Amino acid sequence: MEALLVSFGVVALGEIGDKTQLLSLVLAARYRRPWPIVAGILVATLANHALAGWVGNWVRGVVPADLMRWILAAAFFAVALWALKADELDETRAARQGRWGVFGMTVIAFFLAEMGDKTQVATVMLAAKFDSLAAVVVGTTLGMMAANVPVVFAGNLAAERLPLKAIRIAAAVMFAAIGVWVLVAGLPE
Repeated sequence: MEALLVSFGVVALGEIGDKTQLLSLVLAARYRRPWPIVAGILVATLANHALAGWVGNWVRGVVPADLMRWILAAAFFAVALWALKADELDETRAARQGRWGVFGMTVIAFFLAEMGDKTQVATVMLAAKFDSLAAVVVGTTLGMMAANVPVVFAGNLAAERLPLKAIRIAAAVMFAAIGVWVLVAGLPE
């Protein structure tokens, strides 16, 4: 349960103001078809985070626990710094629908936008920290949906009213706190 809740919280907070959340906003404003966009985000996130979680789980199995503890702590501190930087999105690339339809376009765009993103990196790190891959993937996917679904339905109104700088600072503090937690508590056996 801890892995699920921590994964949910880290990604839900870390996703606010992220480029994939901006992509959700662009897709919602452009196509005005929220259900295929939400379904596309879900499919893309499950695929992306399952892959990221598998990598994190694999790393956990091959890297010694003492070394993994330091690597994870350093990675969480790096993501904390990364969270402070505002993301931007090239709207012209994100808005093309092409022959894939809204759902297919969302799956492809969202999967690719999430590659190397801080929430994907966080998923790798969480899967390396916790032994329950399923709990991490479900938690990070639910966190992604919690951050993006309201944006899809609320559109521009929500984006203009969110205090993105304060949210980025809170996300950075959360990532740094997890880094400290990893150093102090180590990895679960």
